[in-house]
Amino acid sequence: MSTEIYLDGNATTAVLPAAMQAALHMMGERYGNPSSTHSTGMKAKALLDAVRARAARLLGTGNGRLMFNSGATEGIQTAVLSALCAIRERRERGEPVGSLLVYGATEHKAVPESLAHWNRLLGLNLTLHKLPVGHDGRHDLAALRAVVNDAAFVCTMAANNETGIVSDIEGIAAVLAGSPALWMVDCVQALGKLQLDLAATRIDYAPFSGHKLYAPKGIGMLYVREDAPFTPLIMGGGQESGQRSGTENMAGVAALGAVLAALEDGTTFRTHAQLEQFRNRLAESLQKALPGLAFNAPLELALPTTLNFSVPGLSSKELLDVFDAAGVRVSAGSACSAAKAAPSYVLDAMGLPHWRSSSAVRLSFGPLADEAMIADACQRIARCGEALRVSGMLSGAAAAPLDGVVQLSVNGAHTWLVLDAAGLQCAVIDPQAELAERINALLKAQGYTLAAQLSTRDGSSWPAQDDMLSIGRRKLRRVPIGARKLAYLLEGAAQASHAFIGSAQPQDLVRLVGEDTLLCPGQEACQPCCTSLRAEAQDASCCSGMELDSAALEALLRQHPDACLVDVREAYEHAADSAAPMGRAALSVPLSRLAGEAANWLASERQPPLVFFCRSGKRSEKAVECMRRLGYRAAWHLEGGLALSGVAGTLALAA
Repeated sequence: MSTEIYLDGNATTAVLPAAMQAALHMMGERYGNPSSTHSTGMKAKALLDAVRARAARLLGTGNGRLMFNSGATEGIQTAVLSALCAIRERRERGEPVGSLLVYGATEHKAVPESLAHWNRLLGLNLTLHKLPVGHDGRHDLAALRAVVNDAAFVCTMAANNETGIVSDIEGIAAVLAGSPALWMVDCVQALGKLQLDLAATRIDYAPFSGHKLYAPKGIGMLYVREDAPFTPLIMGGGQESGQRSGTENMAGVAALGAVLAALEDGTTFRTHAQLEQFRNRLAESLQKALPGLAFNAPLELALPTTLNFSVPGLSSKELLDVFDAAGVRVSAGSACSAAKAAPSYVLDAMGLPHWRSSSAVRLSFGPLADEAMIADACQRIARCGEALRVSGMLSGAAAAPLDGVVQLSVNGAHTWLVLDAAGLQCAVIDPQAELAERINALLKAQGYTLAAQLSTRDGSSWPAQDDMLSIGRRKLRRVPIGARKLAYLLEGAAQASHAFIGSAQPQDLVRLVGEDTLLCPGQEACQPCCTSLRAEAQDASCCSGMELDSAALEALLRQHPDACLVDVREAYEHAADSAAPMGRAALSVPLSRLAGEAANWLASERQPPLVFFCRSGKRSEKAVECMRRLGYRAAWHLEGGLALSGVAGTLALAA
């Protein structure tokens, strides 16, 4: 895979080449401080004024203020502070002011957080009121009309960052007509995508962020309507005509100016019609690749650069992982909260079913997208669908039956599956309600019969007459451990290969299993994968020196041609990828199947070096630590994973 396809433009964008050149020129040639009165400073000031004038033309600011700042969050803070200070002053003069700070239920979190912060600090004790939205994601105008007489400040957005839904600005303005309430509209996603004529509206404040449209991070703008109240957030040297102190970020201003110039010339960016065509092609590719896909916002009401969708039976993480493996960068929602595993509050506010809000994916691109990128993206989307299909992840898709031991985890707890491919039987140990749908889908897709659901805490579900249960050619033996605890021993021809021990401690099994029997706990806190009595006797030194950087990996592969590269990503990620470290073929052993494969590696007389890898290095670190503790010392992992190591090759992975 030679390049990535970046489809997370609502989070940020690459910097326009002309913008990079403008920033470099500013830093190297026109580096003056625009507050200085000598010629070098005057040149900087001239550029500052020229960029401001261009922005004013594009945004239609009229006689309103337009100041440069660090970005949207600062702009929102400044607007909120200005509005709330004005409300306090009006109240102190005895003028009627509303009691509500109204904000859209789908606003970026920066808005309600800023409202709460300044409301508290200024001692206003106003009530924050969440304005509902409809199923289409647009603000409920009837609900706004019901509270408009009590509204002191109203905050909405031009277009939503997660769904792309374009707000009915004219409808909101009509409701606010005659109201003294101040109005902020978050225009972060609007720049370069919607026509704006701010002075022709009653909008009081409009923040913008440059990095959403090919400018660097750390540069933004705030529009303040003529005669709208204003209070500076930052005081000091009086820059920006006293509106925002601090020496201006001239490299950022120059870069933003280059982007605005490209926007004004009308030839650099794609037209609205072209962007709609691109979006429709991506939407069609997604629907073909992912059966049952549901779009979470009406396309006719959304920006032509945004798609938000969910797929039945697939989590956001699973979709993001398979897309990332194929070199397609998408997100699960707002970049500011993407690391938090929670349903989308935006989709929840729209009243969508929980499965859609908890498994949503956002695909977004910028107006620099071209035909080649869209065509490549569509091909890779198809590859993702095929990878999910052959892995049995899509509804109605069949994959090669799994065999042996599989680990599923959620919220720090482990559920274990014992699968027999020959007899198509499965036993589930310590099942979790959150995994029920996934396990049922897996068994149905692969034709398995559920032989038993067993608990290490309660033996009432045991279906056999004695303490032995057959799962195909294997047997599970039930063993009591102390009071109200059970273990299940997986036995073949010889001694137990695995013991599923729930919350028991390894030392509780001393008289029941061999020192190399793999102990499979019920909690991440005990072990992320598996352990053994021998492993528990190891000291921490066995896990030192586990990491390989690219140079060390290359040296190891030269020294040990028989070394085995092991991809511990899920099977669908492995299937979607077309690259491996150093271009070497790799074995697919997902971390969820490590406990099953570890027994085979440990039993092998010839133990070649194992090098584990994944996307980030987190899963592979768990794998190598497990193998080292189990006694397989010739094991390492790729530090930083494929994302950071820079060693991904170009040969296809081996199945």
